[in-house]
Amino acid sequence: MSEIPAKATESEDPSDGARDQAAEGTAAAGDAMWQSSPPGSIYDYIRVASFSISPDGFVDQWSLRAEQLLGIPASRAVGMDPIEAFIDPDLRDRGQRKMAEILDGREWTGVVPFRMPDGAEGVRGTDGLAEVYVMPTRTAEGDKAAVCIVVDVRTLRSIETDLAASQAIFGQSPFGFLLIDTDLRVRRANERFASIFGGAPDDHRGKGVHDYLPRAEAERVSATLRRVLESGESITDMHVTGFVPGSEERRHWSVNLYRVHSGSGRPIGIAWLGTDITSRRAAAREAAAARRNLALLNEAGARIGNSLDLETTARELLDVVVPGFCDLATVDLYQGLLAGDETPPGLADGSAELRRVASASAVAGAPFTGSGEPVEVGAVHHFPFNSPCADALRTARPRRVPAEEGGLVQSTLAVPMVAHDTVVGLAQFARTKGSEPFGDRDRDLAVELAARAAVCIDNARLYRREHERALILQRSLLPPGAPEASGLDIACRYLPGNAATEVGGDWFDVIELPGHRTALVVGDVMGRGLRAAVAMGELRTAVRTLALLDLEPAEVLSALDEIARGLGTPGGVQQATRTARQPRDADLSEVYLATCVYAVYDSVTRRCTFANAGHLPPVLVEPGEAALMLDVPPGMPLGVGGEPFEEVEVELPEGALLALYTDGLVESRDHPLDEGLQAFVGALTDASRPLEDVCDHVLNTLDTHHGEDDIALLMARVQGLPADSVGDWTLPREPRSVGRAREYARAQLLSWDLEPLVDTTELLVSELVTNALRYGEGEIRLRLLLDRTLVCEVWDSGLVQPRRRRARDTDEGGRGLQLVGLLSAAWGSRRTPRGKTVWFELPLPGGEHGLTDPAEALLSLF
Repeated sequence: MSEIPAKATESEDPSDGARDQAAEGTAAAGDAMWQSSPPGSIYDYIRVASFSISPDGFVDQWSLRAEQLLGIPASRAVGMDPIEAFIDPDLRDRGQRKMAEILDGREWTGVVPFRMPDGAEGVRGTDGLAEVYVMPTRTAEGDKAAVCIVVDVRTLRSIETDLAASQAIFGQSPFGFLLIDTDLRVRRANERFASIFGGAPDDHRGKGVHDYLPRAEAERVSATLRRVLESGESITDMHVTGFVPGSEERRHWSVNLYRVHSGSGRPIGIAWLGTDITSRRAAAREAAAARRNLALLNEAGARIGNSLDLETTARELLDVVVPGFCDLATVDLYQGLLAGDETPPGLADGSAELRRVASASAVAGAPFTGSGEPVEVGAVHHFPFNSPCADALRTARPRRVPAEEGGLVQSTLAVPMVAHDTVVGLAQFARTKGSEPFGDRDRDLAVELAARAAVCIDNARLYRREHERALILQRSLLPPGAPEASGLDIACRYLPGNAATEVGGDWFDVIELPGHRTALVVGDVMGRGLRAAVAMGELRTAVRTLALLDLEPAEVLSALDEIARGLGTPGGVQQATRTARQPRDADLSEVYLATCVYAVYDSVTRRCTFANAGHLPPVLVEPGEAALMLDVPPGMPLGVGGEPFEEVEVELPEGALLALYTDGLVESRDHPLDEGLQAFVGALTDASRPLEDVCDHVLNTLDTHHGEDDIALLMARVQGLPADSVGDWTLPREPRSVGRAREYARAQLLSWDLEPLVDTTELLVSELVTNALRYGEGEIRLRLLLDRTLVCEVWDSGLVQPRRRRARDTDEGGRGLQLVGLLSAAWGSRRTPRGKTVWFELPLPGGEHGLTDPAEALLSLF
């Protein structure tokens, strides 16, 4: 028998026995490190087979590795001629000669090309290249035989390539490489790893991750290594943080892990490939910080300054920076600026009074202390002269505030809020312990954020100042106190818009006219701010002037339309009229438009004449009836021009309620105009309630707190002049009518218990009737009206208005109207549809204004 056993072992892996022997030998040598992780046999990687040749040149023994390498089972291989089975036909002759030499007892080694035998199903065998070592041997009978060792050359070449690659990794790779065994110990390290952590590569053999990394990081990495070893799952780009010997700088590595197997497929360890990414991480942090800062600035631009309210703007700044930039923040503004002062005192030394307008904290239950005692929102305080905050205000430069020992805050920035080279306040940003302290980049960002907020706060301050001035101007142009009118009970309300909206051009007015008549006016200038308030003041003044001319409502609106068109033109009304005829593009910024409703109420007849210039319709509530909107043609707004205005006359029942208003009462973003009008009409349910209560009920019922626009509401209850307070007579055109007029006047005044006014009234009535006879036309009408004053009217059909002139000393006449002007409180004339009316007014006895002595008045004429 030969030296090679005839039968293979029962193990599926022929190297198991060798592996066990190697493990035992290693253990005997004292290298316990490989006891739980035997390296395996070289035969796991090199394809080696053996068989023996009998003296007759045939295969008589065939190993299991020969079956694996050549793919032929022993039952088939035993008895085969190896030359005929594996050698190419062209080389068989040479092969037979070599076989003869071998059987003669000669050793031989060489590389032999071979071909696998064809398969059973006609499949052609593959070609190969083998290195063969033939050793002569003898059988038990003494016959010459041979043992052949066959090695697959291609596998050897592959192993050579792998060894070269491995050597490159361990000796030339710029990346750190470790081979870690199943005990998580370093089996081998390359030169790059050793150059970073010191020593030679062999010095790192047997070390673990705890020898290189901090404890917490080492525990995390160890758990990952075990997971890779158990599951076989590779790990890519795992970030590891630690330190290298001799340096306090924190380093970062990107590590790739994968499990390593033996030739038989059994896990034997983990490959560690690491790259230093410290500089890359630093660059990434810088880029992330730049992106974060840019995003914060973009957010600040979008969120700060949406409101024109100082406190809201300060809170918007804190909403942006907490918690994205800092953990705690406050905003303090100069108290003087909040009060409207242009330059608050103490600005030079930074110790002026400030008011804390906003505070924010991302830490529950941790108020911002900064330097000194905590300051509540809304409290007025000041910083000590030598404090960092006062220095920041004084120099307009950011300062770092030292942290209090044992406190929660570790880093604080005091940043002055500078707008247009003026410090308006101070913003403080703080980070608590555990957060990264403020750096130079953070300081620059804080300055930029504070500057943006400061500009918005300064704009809000300027707007508040303009809003307050416009509101003062507007209120000064509205009727002071509760207006009074003959035959009317008046109540009014004016609600300006909130601080976030500019003041509007809404106005109302109550104007007393001759003959115990009253003009009611409500208007709205389109636009906001001082411009609208000034335009409203000009139109209101014009309305009062035109009303005193006793023009008809339609004529008043026509004149107002001309005036409105001239407001935006430097040359006035005439220039505006000429310019309107020229084709050009309108500059809407210089166009003044307004809506207005103008009504004249006569307390004697209880008739009211309306004219409307694009305004909302008046609402009338008759006793016991539902409220209704009067059908008054709206007309065009004032300032448009070119269209006439129509009048509507309505007789108002006694006790009726008349309401005039602006669109702010009935229209908002949430409520369309139609809904608001219906709600307003529905709120006017009881005309008998006191007017003040009716106004309050309307404002409480409707949505009047939106603050989007000004609200003006004028309400009047009709109280006509009683019939016994009116004396009305018609006189023929004859001289004796003068005497009759005096008699009528005397009798009426005595019935009213106004005897002190009899002489003066007789004298003035005589003068007016005489003028009507001399200069007028048609029949004469005398009317006396008693209310808060005594009014006397003389009507005739003449169109010529009386004109007062100064008589010379030699003139016999021309002193009648002068006498009327001296003895009466007021006098005048107005046109009527059928002529004119000349009137005078006398105060009642016991009033504030005393009566003029007729004798003294007559003597003063000469």
